[in-house]
Amino acid sequence: MLTAFARAFKTPDLRKKLLFTLGIIVVYRVGTHIPIPGVDYKSVQECVDQASGNQGLFGLVNMFSGGALLQITVFALGIMPYITASIILQLLTVVIPRLEALKKEGQSGTAKITQYTRYLTIALAILQGTGLVATARSGALFSGCTVASQIVPDRAIFTTIVMVITMTAGTAVVMWLGELITDRGIGNGMSILMFISIAATFPSALWAIKTQGDLADGWIEFGTVLAVGLVMVGLVVFVEQAQRRIPVQYAKRMIGRRSYGGTSTYIPLKVNQAGVIPVIFASSLLYIPALIAQFSSGTSGWKTWIESHLVTGNHPIYITLYFLLIVFFAFFYVAISFNPEEVADNMKKYGGFIPGIRAGRPTAEYLGYVLNRITWPGSLYLGLIALVPTMALVGFEANQNFPFGGTSILIIVGVGLETVKQIESQLQQRNYEGFLR
Repeated sequence: MLTAFARAFKTPDLRKKLLFTLGIIVVYRVGTHIPIPGVDYKSVQECVDQASGNQGLFGLVNMFSGGALLQITVFALGIMPYITASIILQLLTVVIPRLEALKKEGQSGTAKITQYTRYLTIALAILQGTGLVATARSGALFSGCTVASQIVPDRAIFTTIVMVITMTAGTAVVMWLGELITDRGIGNGMSILMFISIAATFPSALWAIKTQGDLADGWIEFGTVLAVGLVMVGLVVFVEQAQRRIPVQYAKRMIGRRSYGGTSTYIPLKVNQAGVIPVIFASSLLYIPALIAQFSSGTSGWKTWIESHLVTGNHPIYITLYFLLIVFFAFFYVAISFNPEEVADNMKKYGGFIPGIRAGRPTAEYLGYVLNRITWPGSLYLGLIALVPTMALVGFEANQNFPFGGTSILIIVGVGLETVKQIESQLQQRNYEGFLR
């Protein structure tokens, strides 16, 4: 990885792209520290200090915003509305025939779907911004903070509208910065901003574990966490690179005096075909009952049960539900993102077949059978990785957003591998020495 970056800096045009990307990252990080108008910054900082890393229900969104959510800054919503909009559009593509037709149109259809994603991102930003302002005004953003109700001193409608518009505009700017990295930088802009947001929370989270530790002034806990992190990174890299290659043979065809086809290739089926989406879905779904209980008044039986079983991440019921939801969403997302019938039809159309398997429906059944078999270890792997923060919660008394937790480590490693691959591919386009060796 370091070799690829060193070679990229030696290439003039790639060096410009890398420096442009670094400049956008600096702008993004500056925006995460600019508070929005109408917020008492001193009260926010006092509540953040009192929270001591326990971010509660808003921890996931705060992680994706690089810590900007709880600071209530211009980029408080971060990249989360765009991620949610992208997932919604991807799910609707399977259900709505119009979107499915646009997806098959190629580049023009993809451009229209991207435009729909932008519109939905703005709508979700308005909705989430309104919810964040309402939560901050009610004092529920920092439960247990003595000055939580003083975060938004001015309760006027005009102030609320200005705050929502500011956060929505910040989300639009974040989306624009991500597209700038994609067009003029090294590519994969939204994922890189997500990478930076999560990586920005690592130093403070690691240092908090050290300061809260008791063994050798916290250094033993600190070293143990780093060792566990390195092991997890190696495991994630190994599984993310693992794939089942289905061999495909194309029949030779004679057109005039020329022969076409007769080549061999393969269909790469990754063990973790769903990526980090199942973990995000499961986390979001488990936050819903806890969020409803937090905003409901009274001391009813169902509220007490939710607060005692589904709020604390170290409860056995929470752990079991979290694991089962991850496994379910892994199969669900793979089923909607990979269509064996469509792949089999495309292979049959171009004269391709799997050796020993008849073209058409038998090929689709075989692909579905293989996909189900490799999805099982992939889903179990996701569930085990996601449970690491829970084990840290018990072992180190850390917060639920453990620095080397499931969602964060999957995104960090996945985006890092993808970025290195893009840099290496661009290097190969400019330097053909590798093909001559």
